[in-house]
Amino acid sequence: MTELPSHRLTGTATSPQAAHLFEELASHFVEHAQVHRAGNRVTLTNPLGVAEITHADDTLRFTLNGISPEALLMSRTVLAEHLFYFAGTAPLDLSWSDASLPQALPNLHMATLVSASMVTPAMRRLVFACADVRPFIGGDMHVRLLVPPTGRTPVWPKPRIDGRIDWPSGEDALLSRAYTIRSVDPIRNEVAIDIFQHPEPGIATPGADFARDAQPGTLVGLLGPGSGHLPVAETIFLAGDESALPAIARIIEELPHTSRVTALIEVHNAGEEQALQSQGQLDLRWIHRNTYAAETRFSDLVLAAITQQPDDAFIWVACEKADVRAVKSALRKSGRKPVGTYLAWYWAHNAADDSSDD
Repeated sequence: MTELPSHRLTGTATSPQAAHLFEELASHFVEHAQVHRAGNRVTLTNPLGVAEITHADDTLRFTLNGISPEALLMSRTVLAEHLFYFAGTAPLDLSWSDASLPQALPNLHMATLVSASMVTPAMRRLVFACADVRPFIGGDMHVRLLVPPTGRTPVWPKPRIDGRIDWPSGEDALLSRAYTIRSVDPIRNEVAIDIFQHPEPGIATPGADFARDAQPGTLVGLLGPGSGHLPVAETIFLAGDESALPAIARIIEELPHTSRVTALIEVHNAGEEQALQSQGQLDLRWIHRNTYAAETRFSDLVLAAITQQPDDAFIWVACEKADVRAVKSALRKSGRKPVGTYLAWYWAHNAADDSSDD
């Protein structure tokens, strides 16, 4: 029997939607953890530890085993945030057995902007100094960039008693956007984040605006990393647009020499291409949106490319919401069983600066 991590926490959730919540948790975390389901019990395993969830009537019970108290807090937060999201407006009461866990978010890191530069005409790179960059090496790639309001003493998020994050509000509200850690420099204790500049008439883009205007010395918070793990497989297929380019670039550059990777990247024109290098065998294909026929959809090109991949390829796709949904639906109907998948929409048409990573 595998020995469980030594730190333990239990919790109980009651809701008339308990059955629905159980199904949502069991299906959602397939792309974020190893999921084993047996009847009304599901077990989630990831590098932080093991979470066991059971369902009976209107009650969900949680047993979390973590590698540290900080890992327990992060696991608790992830479950709590997802539970309340899935519950929507339905009643939900959530409590935990131990109130002595760390009262600060262990994955909130202070960082200071060191430099800002243009990688391409529409991609801006921000480099931040951070006291400890080790959490950003390997594993998950995504963080929340938290920017305090100008001229105010920062008020940072903290844990709530039910496990969710207590966010500052009103005049202390933070700008919060999800981005990919593009690269990590452990020698200089620096991390880089690439942010797509995408001005749209009449559409607010506060994340892109911050990247455009930020000056060295600006203090921010980096919450994470969480989600967007580096895929592990001998054969990997990557597809995405500019919003996913930082993640695709990092994956390509960090793959071992034993990997074979095909990358299909949609950008506006040739000026947005980047020079990407990999230790693995790389087949890199750039698609230019300005040469598309009017009826062309990126999802059609992605699905056509997937048919050329071996059955055991890891399928990684991130782009606009409708395209991702089309790819998900087609893969489900095809009966294809890849070794792993990551299918996430990073933005949606007519949504202001939507930087959702899942």
